[in-house]
Amino acid sequence: MLNFEELLASSAKAHGHLCPGQAVGVRMAMLGCRLIGLEEPTEHHQIKKLLVYVEMDRCAADAIAHVTGVKLGRRSLKFTDYGIMAATFVNVETGSAFRVLSTEEARDLVPLYAPGVKGKASQQLEAYQRMPDSVLFRVQQVRVPVKDCDLPGPTRYKAICFRCGQVVRDRREVLVNGEVLCKPCAHGAYFQEAKEITWPEMNWTPASAGVSREPHRKRHLPDPVEIKEKREILHSNVEIPPH
Repeated sequence: MLNFEELLASSAKAHGHLCPGQAVGVRMAMLGCRLIGLEEPTEHHQIKKLLVYVEMDRCAADAIAHVTGVKLGRRSLKFTDYGIMAATFVNVETGSAFRVLSTEEARDLVPLYAPGVKGKASQQLEAYQRMPDSVLFRVQQVRVPVKDCDLPGPTRYKAICFRCGQVVRDRREVLVNGEVLCKPCAHGAYFQEAKEITWPEMNWTPASAGVSREPHRKRHLPDPVEIKEKREILHSNVEIPPH
């Protein structure tokens, strides 16, 4: 693993700016990886051994992802929205797991560790680089039961929402009154008043950009009755996987 100064500089560049949260996140990631015995988390021989659960969507989360190499799309980064400045680092191979929390006391001690530095953010940034781990963090050894449907790798389970027909992956479906539903249909969604639309260039592809090609032939679009019949056939053939 690179040293702190190098990691902070590259993390700030990737994040877009240097801030106190970057310093906290870089140090949190370095400590967490050290505790679970993965000193080179971005290297090929260790990259598949690490899971990180972040509990906030703040600057520190970007720093943690940058240092560890975990990614949401690779399923090695898990976001649990607790609103807490904390992250849990899991060694999948050994089961070792530690939760690292940023202390509120550290904020109160900023003037002590960075006296004479003007500006709140600048003073915090400097202090968080000078504080020992024991002041900046609390550490908890924890157990994290990781389900097979939460592990990195190809999709292991699929279900079809009985109401909207959407495919739901990785055991995220919900069983309501004997019906398999996606979470938006079961509990409501963050969006409202959704309706399907068309747009003028809906047949655009990257290959066609700036290149004169034969226009795409408009495909036959099934009418609502045909769609409904297909969904009923799918539902009748779907086996509900046991939870």
